[in-house]
Parts: sequence; C-alpha cells; structure tokens
Amino acid sequence: MSRHIVVVGGGVMGSSAAWHLAARGERVTLFEQFTPGHDRGSSHGSSRIFRLAYPDPFYVTLAVRALPLWRRLEEETGRHLLDLTGAVDHGPAEATTALHDALTAAGRPSHFLTPTQVAERWPGLRADTGALFHPEAGRLHADEAVAAFQQAAWQHGARIRHGVKVTRLAVRGERAEVVTDGEEAVIADAVVVAAGSWTPGRLSGLVTGLPPMRITQEQPVHFPAPDALGWPSFIHHGGAGLPTGAGVYGLGSTDGVKAGFHGVGPVVDPDHRDRRVDDRAVVRLQEYAARWLPGVDHTAPVATTCLYTTTPDQDFVIDRQGPLTVLAGFSGHGFKFASVVGLLAADLIGGAPGPGRFALGPPRAH
Repeated sequence: MSRHIVVVGGGVMGSSAAWHLAARGERVTLFEQFTPGHDRGSSHGSSRIFRLAYPDPFYVTLAVRALPLWRRLEEETGRHLLDLTGAVDHGPAEATTALHDALTAAGRPSHFLTPTQVAERWPGLRADTGALFHPEAGRLHADEAVAAFQQAAWQHGARIRHGVKVTRLAVRGERAEVVTDGEEAVIADAVVVAAGSWTPGRLSGLVTGLPPMRITQEQPVHFPAPDALGWPSFIHHGGAGLPTGAGVYGLGSTDGVKAGFHGVGPVVDPDHRDRRVDDRAVVRLQEYAARWLPGVDHTAPVATTCLYTTTPDQDFVIDRQGPLTVLAGFSGHGFKFASVVGLLAADLIGGAPGPGRFALGPPRAH
C-alpha cells in the first residue's frame, strides 16, 4: 500500500522530491506557499549553472549522477532544460588545477587554455591567468526546471497545491501532522521539508543537529550581449579586480549574460525583505564586466535578487529524522544537483541511508 507523503516547499528541491516519490507510487501532496513561477525564493529565473567541476570528488560524483536524471526529466515532460555549452574556470592555478585533477580522476574531460586562447574562442570573455575548459557544463533554465519537476510529479499522480502555506509541523509518533494557513490538518506518513530560506523556521524544535543557516539576499545582474546563448558558463576564482574572498560566476541566458558575486549579500529575513536592488553591488559588477566581459553592454545592467541559504561549510543537509526528511542549506550552488537530491530524498523515505556527508548532527570531517 502506498504511503501519503507531504512535501513542504515547491522550489526546485521539493518539486524534484515530489517527482521521484510519485514515480515510485507514493501518494504525494506538495504545498507551496506562493503562486506558480514566483520570484520570492531561490529557484526562479532563466538560468542556473550546470557543471561537474568541483575540487571535491564527492561533488563531482554527485553531479555525474544528476546529469542523466536531468535528461530523464526532459524526456518525461517534453521540456528542454539543459544546454551543455561548456564552462571556463579561470584565475589562480591552484584553483583550476584542483578542478582538472578531480575531473580527471572521475574520467571526465577537461583541458587548459591560455587567456589568448580563451579570447580567440569566446571574444566576449577575458580570462585571468590560466583557464580550464570542461565541456560537460552549461546552463539550466530555472523556471522551466521547477515547472518540469511539478509536471512530472503531477503526471505520476501527485497533488500540487500552490498558495497554501504550511504554518505548523508536529511529529505524531511515526507520522507527522501538517497544518496549513487554511487550518487544514493533514496526517502524513512522512514529510519532506524543502522550504528554502524558510526551512529553519519550519523545523524549529523538531529536528536535532540542523546547522546554522545564513539567509542572504544576493544581487546578480543580466547584461545585454549578442548571442548570449552561445556563451559558456564561467567562474572567476579570485585574482585581480575581485573583492577579497569573492568569486564571480556567470553564464549566457535568454535574458542576456548573467553575472554575480557569490555569497556576499546582506543577511535578510525571507518574510520581511524589501528586495531592493543594491546599487553598489550593481556598480561593482559593471566595473567587473567592463574589464573581464568585453562582449556585454556593461552600461545597461538589469538587476534582480534571490536568496541564498548557506551552511557554515557550504555543504547541504539531506537527512531524515523520524517522519521528517530535510532538504536544506544549498548554499548558492545546489540547483544543478536538484535532479539527484529528489532521488536521495525518496531513498531516505524508502529506508535507505543518506549521504553521510549531508547528515544532521555535529560537523563532519571532510
């Protein structure tokens, strides 16, 4: 007999979990507090980077697992989500060498380029010192990905309910009670909590070992550029012209070339932020683009905001305690893994052990 599973949060992680669970024959209800396609959280917009390249083999392996699941989602829904344009990482040699070594160990292709070679191949992009190109990278369409997960979940029988806010969770023995803002109370065999920046508040007093999470409002921009969709994704790993401790990421999208500093925004309350554009951050990105992105119009940025929910070590939380499964702390680099994160959640609910690296509890040595 199938179980009733409630998913709290209809962003990319919760929607992926709903798909995997429904595909296994579970009775799934997903509650999302906002309307479809909203821009209040961390899963909206036209683009996210997909890449296998991490200096940590653990994440390389996880991304390798995610890639065919994105293709499976495309096949099930008929939606085009992932373009492999390749990626350019540039900056200090220790950063690019670590990526190359990890990809090589995993049997994935990559090769080094000089700044001149980068400029010849992509005239709109400049590289700092040396660069590493890896072809199994590119962009995901964020809004389309969330819609696809929900479509696939619905096709397998899941109920997708937007505009329904979960106001309270309670553990009732081996089951859980979910109460909504409409005073609806649902008893579920298991609950997946994937509420993004709202997750710490939803789980207060319910699980042990949840790491502190820093909620920040980040400030990416899109710059107009000819043939933006032909750009590789790129990461500038420190070096000249960058704020201390900050890297720059970017990629082509249907809205132009997106660029942003990683994880430098102010701390906010997700329920009470004004989403005001940080003009100083935009100016810094314009200055960066004028130097390193000659193929964009740095004078015409279009700014947006999004939320990061960051753990102290930037590792995720994917674990289960009793009837509650937690998907949280994706630290500004989790979107690419969503297709496999939902699978891990379904495995946890099915009784399989989760990835120990992402467990609730005391900090883990890497």
